[in-house]
Amino acid sequence: MDQDGRRTGVRQAVEGDVAELVRLRALLFEDLGGEFFAPPAGDDGWRHTLATVLKEQLTADTVRILVVDGDGGLAACGIGTIEQRLPGPHLPSGRLGQVIGVVTDPAHRRRGHSRAIMHGLLDWFRERDVARVDLHASRDGERLYRDLGFVDHPDPALYWRP
Repeated sequence: MDQDGRRTGVRQAVEGDVAELVRLRALLFEDLGGEFFAPPAGDDGWRHTLATVLKEQLTADTVRILVVDGDGGLAACGIGTIEQRLPGPHLPSGRLGQVIGVVTDPAHRRRGHSRAIMHGLLDWFRERDVARVDLHASRDGERLYRDLGFVDHPDPALYWRP
């Protein structure tokens, strides 16, 4: 951390980072592989849509996009979102955080970038009174998330595509 308590090297993304954010997200899907993340009939139209959505979300109060600069581009990124759900005993404020797409460029891995980004996102969630933070961990990332206090989710993970 620097003298102002900020995580050294981690900053909020700006519009000029969008192309690199799209590149890193594509790397994530390549790493995850399989039909779910990279359907054989898929096209690259999602990249343009992602760039549009990222530009819109950069200044949203419910989204935090953190990055670490590398040589000639971004070394890593991570996205946090907050959704207001109905409060209950398991979610007192009703505020649910989601960590999306923490990814580090292969040339910059094992330098603590993902950990620094996660600390920044977790601090942001705490500041906003988030009751719980969910994420889907890759096999490579699971140890980091468990080290940060994440545990198995009690609900089964299911999905539906229209």
